[in-house]
Amino acid sequence: MKKSQQAVVGLMFVLAAAGPAGPSQAASQPIVVELFTSQGCSSCPPANANLIELSKRRDVLVLSFAVTYWDYLGWKDSFGREEYTERQRIYEPALGQPGPYTPQMVVNGSATAVGNNLAEIEQLVDAAAPTTTPELSLTNGRIDIGAGDAPSIGADVWLVRYDPNVVQVPVGRGENTGRTLPHTHVVHMLRLLGEWNGAARSFDTGAAEDGMRTAVLVQNKGGGPILASVTD
Repeated sequence: MKKSQQAVVGLMFVLAAAGPAGPSQAASQPIVVELFTSQGCSSCPPANANLIELSKRRDVLVLSFAVTYWDYLGWKDSFGREEYTERQRIYEPALGQPGPYTPQMVVNGSATAVGNNLAEIEQLVDAAAPTTTPELSLTNGRIDIGAGDAPSIGADVWLVRYDPNVVQVPVGRGENTGRTLPHTHVVHMLRLLGEWNGAARSFDTGAAEDGMRTAVLVQNKGGGPILASVTD
């Protein structure tokens, strides 16, 4: 054989050994790490730094949710929203927590640790089972969800808009007075699109504002495990 023919035959052998591509070989979806934080919490800056470090991992989608229950300490969090506080409260019973606290990180909706402990969070991320189903496709202002096994009560489909950049926030009052705190992947919008019951479904996500990115989470109801995730 000529060398060019040998190369073609060798490539065909490798492809044949690998087998045909299909759903069973779909790429894993990112592990979702949610940080519940507050600019008015003196314990939160190290957790914010840990989230920045985790954001460098290609297998992880980090999201920073600013809660509101520390606003009374003298500084109203500039990113805080009540729906983020409620999201954290809903998580706690299933996670075995007596109540919400900061800084808390939640991994794939099913495991939690104090956000200041990067080593523990990384262990939870590495132990999290990667998900491939249902398959998600996020394109042109639309999320397509493939068919698959759904919980008996169905699952929620969440639309998230977040800023992927590191932003610096000067704090003028409260426990972090005078400090400038870095944040990344700050969530600016959380909206329930609807339900997924195992059948293929599609939802319009619309266009994100300039500088914002979009993520979609398919999650057990009541703050349960995240079944699937995608970001643009």
